[in-house]
Amino acid sequence: MNIRDFKAMVSLLDDSDGEVVGMIRDKIKDLGKEAIPLLESEWDHYEENPVIQGKIEFLLQDLQTDSLLLDMKEWAAHGGEDLLRGLWLISRIVYPENRIENMRTEINRIYMDIWLLTQKDMHPVDLLQVMNNVIFDQMGFEPNVKNFHSPQNSLFNQVLEMKRGNPVSLSCLYILLAQKLDIPLYGVNLPNLFVMIFDYPGHTFYVNAFNKGQIFHRKDIDDYLSHMNLEPRKEYYQACSHIEIVMRVLTNLAFAYQKSGDRDRESQVSRILSIIQTS
Repeated sequence: MNIRDFKAMVSLLDDSDGEVVGMIRDKIKDLGKEAIPLLESEWDHYEENPVIQGKIEFLLQDLQTDSLLLDMKEWAAHGGEDLLRGLWLISRIVYPENRIENMRTEINRIYMDIWLLTQKDMHPVDLLQVMNNVIFDQMGFEPNVKNFHSPQNSLFNQVLEMKRGNPVSLSCLYILLAQKLDIPLYGVNLPNLFVMIFDYPGHTFYVNAFNKGQIFHRKDIDDYLSHMNLEPRKEYYQACSHIEIVMRVLTNLAFAYQKSGDRDRESQVSRILSIIQTS
């Protein structure tokens, strides 16, 4: 489709005939991703027509969600190997222009600061202490206790920028850094709490990122489950997959939007979550 035809279609979004508007919307949506930059360009041309601007915005949100759903489905179908990509896809719900390269650059910067302080054959507890010091003392990351249910805690680009997060997002920071440092640190999907396991023969322990990297042990999980009146299950003690981590982030994000009353965002996040669950 040429630009002239596309412009003509956009102008018809203001038509008084609802059937015409519906047909135009469908035709534009059929163009898929390629319609997004064209619509963004057209939005600027309708400053004097807020009705068309509003309809363009709805179309853009639909197209961006459809694109995101396809990308998330593909990510899950490939086993969710790249955790950062999964977190980046979630960030696109609110920040569609966010680039994964920016997030990788920030992770690499933190990694280099940690790597410079590590030594060969360093004891696992000492390695973790270095990570704790760099993340919390040097970089200034903090558990977001005051705004625990803020959606920003589940948008990893914002976590990196604002240096605030919830248990899952702060654990993701540790896990991504551990991958680069070749440290066996993985997520553990506990009910109402997300922690990590350092899983190496002879050196197995758990880590609570929300408590600034506090180390604890299996018995502490036993006590936690007992306090919650929950039966111990195997998955409460072992590493979970990246797909499970991303599902946990999406679940938290949907709840955050529900709590804030943003039903549109809640519905959007729930759609993405259902795509992963059925992949």
